[in-house]
Amino acid sequence: MLQSRIYTFLVGFTHCVFFKVSCSSSEFSLDGDYLLGGLFPVHEVVQSTVMLSPEGVECKRHPFSKSGYHMFQVMRFAVEEINNSSSLLPNVSLGYEIFDHCSETKNFPSVFNLISEKGLLKPQEKLNSHHPKIIALTGPYGSTRTLTIAPLVTMDLIPWVQYGAASHQLNDKLQYPTFIRAIPSNKDLIPMIIHILQWYGWNWVAFLGGPDNYSEDGLSLFYKYISNTGICLAYQETLHIRGNYNQTLKNINMLNINVIVVFALPIYAETTLKAAIANNVRDKVWIASQTWSMSQQLPREPGIKKIGTVIGITERLLSLPGFDKFIYKLKATTNKDNNSNVLVQGNICNQECKESASLTAKEIINENPTFSFAIYAAIYTIAHALHKVLQCDPDECRKNTTFKPYMLLGEMKKLDFPLSGRTVKYDVNGNPVVNYAVVLWHTETNPPRTEMVGTYDTYPEITFAIDNSLMPWRNNTSVPFSNCSVECREGYSREQEGFHACCFRCKKCPQNTYVDYSRDPYTCYPCAESEWSDEGSTTCKIRSVVYLQFTEITSIVVIFFTACLITLLIFIFCLFAYNSNTPVVRSAGGNMCFLMLASLTMSSISVFFFFGQPTSADCILRDFIFSFFFTICLSCMTVRSFQIVCVFKMAAEFPKLHGLWVKHNGQWLFILFSSFLHFISCVLWATVSPDHPFRDSITFNDQTMLICERRNTLTISIVLFISWFLGFLCISFSYMGRDLPKSYNEAKSITFSLLMYYLSWITYFTIYLTFKSKYVLLLNALAQISSIYGILFSYFIPKSYIMLFQPKKNTAAYFQTSIQNYTQTISRS
Repeated sequence: MLQSRIYTFLVGFTHCVFFKVSCSSSEFSLDGDYLLGGLFPVHEVVQSTVMLSPEGVECKRHPFSKSGYHMFQVMRFAVEEINNSSSLLPNVSLGYEIFDHCSETKNFPSVFNLISEKGLLKPQEKLNSHHPKIIALTGPYGSTRTLTIAPLVTMDLIPWVQYGAASHQLNDKLQYPTFIRAIPSNKDLIPMIIHILQWYGWNWVAFLGGPDNYSEDGLSLFYKYISNTGICLAYQETLHIRGNYNQTLKNINMLNINVIVVFALPIYAETTLKAAIANNVRDKVWIASQTWSMSQQLPREPGIKKIGTVIGITERLLSLPGFDKFIYKLKATTNKDNNSNVLVQGNICNQECKESASLTAKEIINENPTFSFAIYAAIYTIAHALHKVLQCDPDECRKNTTFKPYMLLGEMKKLDFPLSGRTVKYDVNGNPVVNYAVVLWHTETNPPRTEMVGTYDTYPEITFAIDNSLMPWRNNTSVPFSNCSVECREGYSREQEGFHACCFRCKKCPQNTYVDYSRDPYTCYPCAESEWSDEGSTTCKIRSVVYLQFTEITSIVVIFFTACLITLLIFIFCLFAYNSNTPVVRSAGGNMCFLMLASLTMSSISVFFFFGQPTSADCILRDFIFSFFFTICLSCMTVRSFQIVCVFKMAAEFPKLHGLWVKHNGQWLFILFSSFLHFISCVLWATVSPDHPFRDSITFNDQTMLICERRNTLTISIVLFISWFLGFLCISFSYMGRDLPKSYNEAKSITFSLLMYYLSWITYFTIYLTFKSKYVLLLNALAQISSIYGILFSYFIPKSYIMLFQPKKNTAAYFQTSIQNYTQTISRS
């Protein structure tokens, strides 16, 4: 049985190819100076069966394809138009051999016929010695069919200008060196589909394809190109003729997918949409690939308008000038010959096309025109390349030029010519200029129609646009929703849920962060140190840098009072120096007064380091100078308080102790010791852990405060403890001498000045711990000058007043009288 089938196959193949049995007629073949080959699906094998032995296919036994017959006539029209042209290939006629290519795997006899030389195949023949029947080939329809016969065609480097194979795989020039296509590849079609999805913000889509190379290639490219676009492939399935389409549609509904890309041959698209109608699928968006976007039958299906909106992709130019006239002429000629519909004498070669006789001219013209321009451009590409190779001039071509088919390839890659308002040219991979159109199905009209609503071009640059006013939804108010998650509000970042990046929940960005959707919608980026933002922000704002400036009104006021203070201290210093031998100066402490005034003057200088942009020196000196010199003054006041009590009270009770104090200058020793101890603590603080400039961007959102940050509280605490302890001793001694003679009674003035000192610093520290502002620094400066002013006005100003305005009290007699009165008071008590 097996041997019988093999014998039948070989006999038929030999009969058709090598012995040149006439398998042609006026439609399928045409004599000419140069022959072109054409493969078209006049019949379609819907579902092939697996054979256990070699067996040719009888195309006539399979369904007739109106669309394939339409494409078949476009090639004939193009050849006739070129043969009638006076400018292209003058005095040269083109002929053709066209075969009905209905199967993916069983049409090899037709290919063998085209590549044979005088009916013979010589696989071992050298390239320069082989002269195939045809100089170039176009077809077949479909990527899988093309890949099946590719090794046979490319083996002899026959130029192959394809009209219906979009697989990106065919761009491989190592495997397919002679392949050129007049139809854009999937590499151009898939990006256009993605453009449509992005135009309307759809990111939750289904992708349905067939079990062929065209769909597999499209799916592979779709996966590749949607990365980093925010689009998720929620569902994909390979369709089969007898597949469970109902379950497929249920799965899509269950996943809430409203946009479905049907990237498949027409047979699978038709089955899918019919199943959608039967399953009452509603309000979906169907994106049709180029293969079925201009289908003539599907828009007429009952109930098609209920399934939703169909958006298709097709070539820009769909009609060919003169083609209608050619078809009407063909049908008029055919009708004169009753037998013209039988185009062959033998069935073995499959060139039998009885169904075409029943077609009207209008039916042929109105059939799916998707590939019409591609076929038209393919034939013209071959003709223009031949025109170059034959070195044609306006009058004639050099027909005696000897050339091999592969010589046409070099000229094809250089071509750039206009054709029916389009530009025909090819890139390095043999792909054409892309001029796609987005079409919308109007299934609500009778008859249904398509309308161009958008364009996509790649030459001279990539442009894409859709006219939203022509869509069923207008002004973006009711665009179908097909997203896994609702888009986050402004200022919210995404937090992925599940496997798909399109499925997420929204999270509000915290303060001082922002979300940049163009950069990464899943991340709240921190603002720079010099910037800030509120919760839920998409940008950062520039922080204002704040610090106490010399030019501010408050700063000027403080600086003015500090200058007045220094001036007043210098004046009093001079006044005391002038009256140094008077009782008032001696009772105030004598030479000790000059040390106190000098220390207060130096302490006042520290105020100037609070203004301007802080530096490391400012941070140290503003507290170091004041603390050290003011502590010297406190040491003097402590000694002064102790001396007053000692003279009037302790001298009588503890004469020996008083004698030692006077003999060894105990007051100066105490001042020296306390000042040295305090100086050591200040140096320790300034070297081990000094205050340093710090940009505070935490306290206020919109501000960066330039402040001095304290690194270690222990060292500064030691410095403060010594100062405050001396103040405490001073107050204690002053309290003990509260009832001394009036002229010597400085207890009240010292007590007042120290209370002023404590009150100023308690106020400052309270505000410092509870309130943050650049003006806290101003309070620090005010606390310093308030402490100095307190001593100045309570201790030195009254004595200066006596020296200036009451000189009679600045006498020894006056002081002697005060002492006698105090002594008498004590004796009475």
